[in-house]
Amino acid sequence: MAHLKDFYHALIHALKNLIPIIAVVLVFQAFVLRTVPDNSVSMAIGIGIVAIGVALFLQGLELSIFPVGKSLSNQFARKGSVPILLAFGFALGFSAVVAEPALIAVAQQAQDISGGRIDALILRLIVATSVGLVVALGVFRTIFGYPLQWFMIIGYILVVIVTYFAPEEIVGLAYDSGGVTTNIVTVPLIAALGIGLASSIRGRNPLIDGFGLVALAVMVPMISVQVYGIIVFSGAEPDTTADMVMSADTQVATGFLAALMDLLEMFRDVLPIIITIVFFQYLILKRPLANPRRVLLGFLLVIFGLYAFVVGLKLGLFPIGTAMAEQLIERDSFVFIYLFAFAIGFATTMAEPALIAVGQQAEEAADGKLNGNVIRILVAIGVAIGITIGVHRIISGGSMHYYVMGGYVIVIALTVFAPKYIIALAYDLGGVTTSEVTVPLVTALGIGLATHIEGRNVLIDGFGLIAFASIFPIVTVMGYAIIAQAVTAWRERAEAAETEGS
Repeated sequence: MAHLKDFYHALIHALKNLIPIIAVVLVFQAFVLRTVPDNSVSMAIGIGIVAIGVALFLQGLELSIFPVGKSLSNQFARKGSVPILLAFGFALGFSAVVAEPALIAVAQQAQDISGGRIDALILRLIVATSVGLVVALGVFRTIFGYPLQWFMIIGYILVVIVTYFAPEEIVGLAYDSGGVTTNIVTVPLIAALGIGLASSIRGRNPLIDGFGLVALAVMVPMISVQVYGIIVFSGAEPDTTADMVMSADTQVATGFLAALMDLLEMFRDVLPIIITIVFFQYLILKRPLANPRRVLLGFLLVIFGLYAFVVGLKLGLFPIGTAMAEQLIERDSFVFIYLFAFAIGFATTMAEPALIAVGQQAEEAADGKLNGNVIRILVAIGVAIGITIGVHRIISGGSMHYYVMGGYVIVIALTVFAPKYIIALAYDLGGVTTSEVTVPLVTALGIGLATHIEGRNVLIDGFGLIAFASIFPIVTVMGYAIIAQAVTAWRERAEAAETEGS
């Protein structure tokens, strides 16, 4: 009975995340397009399945991965062994990202569009390994107290350099891969590890030293995926004839067997997290799980939730994004496309649960310096601006290289002038803006626009919107902090001058 009640709350939570998207789509359908999509019934069913999938997934996380992950983080922080902490950081980062729903969706889209040249599983393994290494690096930084800004400045200079040499087919996908790694699974686990470490080490500030792991987890996959693209696109195109013949031969498989294979794939995706928890719990800490039946139930819910989520994407969110792009282009007025992009970015970000959680953690850690609601509005404005600029790039046909490099040059410059207390948080906020619901819709919107605008290449122009949604919240948050600091300094000087004058 208690589990049913928890599922009900999780379902309501998932529906609340979907409401902003549904509201924006309905408003545009009713007042701008004045049409009803042909496959509206299947889209509605797909959205319902997405909500059920997210609810099962969230409940599974609460029963298994979150409590066990946080418990392990706290125990290792108290244990104080640097090699074990680094190994745990790597394992936690890798295992969480491999099971990230948004990354699964983007990787599959990339494989389909590239005709198999980009392999979805290899792409996910590269991203997961990158995040594992970078979480270990972030743990190292927190333990020894190194300033985050130098890691970020050097890292993004490397990102810009690699982007200059990367083939244009991979740039948008690489930046999107970085943007979707920190999401419903990774953010709570990684944030808990960083803040827990900073709180338990004497001389560390949770706001300055505890945040930043999420930001690093966004940055490094951008480099590694672009390197992967340089390797993949430097060779000859693969011969897909044999694969196509094999695919035709295997179409005799029943729908039941196909569904069973998809479910087994979901189990494979979650398996790394299970192995990580069992290994560190039983072999390193040598302690049994507090409630193994509850944890097992949680993992089963995670697997079935992931499966329902992917099925719902194919029926609901992907078709909505594609259909909206097609219908808005047919209106022959790009103004409505820009308005739709801005509205989707702002509305979905304001409802983003990971952002709400990080905003609350930041408010508590800042001792009154920050307001959680102000942070959410700043981030939502940044995402809305970012997606709108990304849509403009697709419409105008501009090079992703110059847009992204220009964006990160601005970010690096702001990092130099921003107050130290805001830097790690601002970078983290850039990584938590894209939810498991927003990413598929925005990705489908970009691909839909690139498909229906003449002269655009889907692989080159279709990806990249998530990247812009990750860059511009950093700009708005750090820009606000710089302005606020300047205003405070001006007021203090004015008050000091009045005091001297009197």
